[in-house]
Amino acid sequence: MRLQFRKYQGTGNDFIMIDNRNDDIRLSDSEIIRLCDRKFGIGSDGIILLQKANEADFEMIFHNPDASKSFCGNGSRCIVQFAHDIGAAPDHGSFLAIDGLHDYRLNQDRIAIHMKDIHGIDMDGDAYVINTGSPHYIKYVSELGEINIIPEAQQVRYAPRYSPAGINVNFVEENDHGISIRTYERGVEDETLSCGTGVTAAALSYASRNPGRQNVHVITRGGELNVEYSQQNNNSFTDVWLSGPAQFVFSGEINI
Repeated sequence: MRLQFRKYQGTGNDFIMIDNRNDDIRLSDSEIIRLCDRKFGIGSDGIILLQKANEADFEMIFHNPDASKSFCGNGSRCIVQFAHDIGAAPDHGSFLAIDGLHDYRLNQDRIAIHMKDIHGIDMDGDAYVINTGSPHYIKYVSELGEINIIPEAQQVRYAPRYSPAGINVNFVEENDHGISIRTYERGVEDETLSCGTGVTAAALSYASRNPGRQNVHVITRGGELNVEYSQQNNNSFTDVWLSGPAQFVFSGEINI
């Protein structure tokens, strides 16, 4: 079978987009893993299927490179751009994901996604633990660029406390304008250039440390994002929006 796809990226987080509105594409776990492989497949941080939805403009089915499912903030921004490009979504509306319904807005070259409300932040020592659709561990550090991220993150990702599913691990450094971040993503099992749910979690942890703000500017290795919110108290946030660019990279076909 020849599979048609498009590739999109959001601040360096790249995804394979598949239009499955006819509901005729079934991918096995092994096929998903091969397609995401950067040596033997297309290469990506995940596969996203665009599907019809009765209660929204479309549904997003997101698979990590290991074929597991989760919510993805940057992938959400990319699929909104993809859906808009093929005429399946207007400039603003809603989509269905694994964690429920999300509103979205397109404004020229930026896409904003309404994230879930956060009611409570957990602590693991001096690190923050926040679930923004996917679970995240946030550790504040100095000299962010010097961290040997893979072994340090894997100690947390595979810790018994977070088994069996594991947790995404973020290292964050404060700067004059907000925060900078590096993220190790479970499912990818590597550092990625950006992670939307990680950026959101880190921004809210920063807000809890610095109350009185309404948005946080976040610098990832792949670009810059912004998180806006309404802070109810140090550990509770509503009306959370993640915004940033999403761009088409290329399209093609591949045998599966």
